Amino acid sequence: MEAKLTKKETFTIGLMLFALFLGAGNMIFPPALGQGAGENIGEAIIGFLITGVGLPLLGVTAIGLTGGSLKDIASKVNPTFGFLFTGILYLAIGPFFGIPRTGTVAFEIGVVPFLSETANTTGMPLLIYTLIFFGLTFWFALNPTQLVDRIGNILTPILIVVLGSLIVGAFVNLPDELSTPREGYQNGVFFKGFLDGYLTMDAIAALVFGIVIIKAVNDKGVTNKKVVAFSVLKAGLLAAVGLTIIYLSLAYIGATNLDIVVSADNGGAILSSVANYLYGTFGTILLGAAITFACLTTSIGLVTACGEYFSKAYPKLSYKTVILIVTAFSAFVANLGLSQLIAFTVPVLIAIYPIAIILIFLTFINFVVPLHRSIYKWAITFTIIVSIPKALEGNILPKLEFMNFLPLYSEGIGWLLPAILGIIIGLIISQSQKPTKASS
Repeated sequence: MEAKLTKKETFTIGLMLFALFLGAGNMIFPPALGQGAGENIGEAIIGFLITGVGLPLLGVTAIGLTGGSLKDIASKVNPTFGFLFTGILYLAIGPFFGIPRTGTVAFEIGVVPFLSETANTTGMPLLIYTLIFFGLTFWFALNPTQLVDRIGNILTPILIVVLGSLIVGAFVNLPDELSTPREGYQNGVFFKGFLDGYLTMDAIAALVFGIVIIKAVNDKGVTNKKVVAFSVLKAGLLAAVGLTIIYLSLAYIGATNLDIVVSADNGGAILSSVANYLYGTFGTILLGAAITFACLTTSIGLVTACGEYFSKAYPKLSYKTVILIVTAFSAFVANLGLSQLIAFTVPVLIAIYPIAIILIFLTFINFVVPLHRSIYKWAITFTIIVSIPKALEGNILPKLEFMNFLPLYSEGIGWLLPAILGIIIGLIISQSQKPTKASS
């Protein structure tokens, strides 16, 4: 009889995945969306949930269906592409940006409000904080077999209690009246929310966390591929429900017609205003704790995923050695400051995000209907032709006005139509060849 996860084990792994996704950015974007949409919050949040929750769920499930990793999926385009793209993605969302950002954001929201202006300019508080933060990250990630218990049973409940305190307090004390929609959220609100969901970057994170979830399921004695895939899907659905509840609540907080909230100029300021309004200084501490735990769980998940991938890609490097290098490098990069991190790495994310989305959808299609390798090649090639120039636009390249003939190019989704065209071309080419499923 095949081993299966118990309901408790599924629930615990689902909580872990929920916490891994719920980073600081995920807590900041929904209130900003609510503030902008105001009375149009319903339409906007539906669009946001599709890309902020739906795509990550699809990403994790895609990894579960293949029973492998991002490299297995990307290699269906070409083995060399699979190796390069996987490495770039792990480095981008790992030690070059994603992991350092967790420490920097936690510091700026959880510590900076309590520092004097003079102390903060020395850089010493950030250095001390990041050493402690990434030291804890290293300790939690040191034994991946205990990751489920440490995050699912310890950190996630704490995070839920802290967030719950803020949300319940806001719903009890804030008025029901919603603010007037701001510019950008008066027309085409659904699509604006759809685009805002990209800011979470969780579709990329899902491809990284997928290997962590599969290992967590395997560690419970479940090895059958179909059972693993179903277990990952159930855990993903649980995480998706949790994220949806949090996003809806935080978006509503941002949309309430309260002067102190309406005057805030970003999601972090909105939450800080609400926390201070409800609980005073204690509220600021409460918010700092929530952000810290959210960032810590995401950091642990990313470090673990990087350790699992690079220790397998380079067998001479042990898992412990890899996570030590990753956490040490992340601590160093974090001290460059959040603004510098964003300026340096966002173009990379803009380039690879569309590729990840197309790979996710092709994986689902390939699971149902066998796809020829040419479909992968042409779809990804056409996506890259648009996504990379868009990423370099305004930095290395001048503004590419001639690209505006592509639908949605100015909104950053100009790659969509070319990707569909690539699929069609690949499909036509494949008709003259044996229609076997793409293999790595």
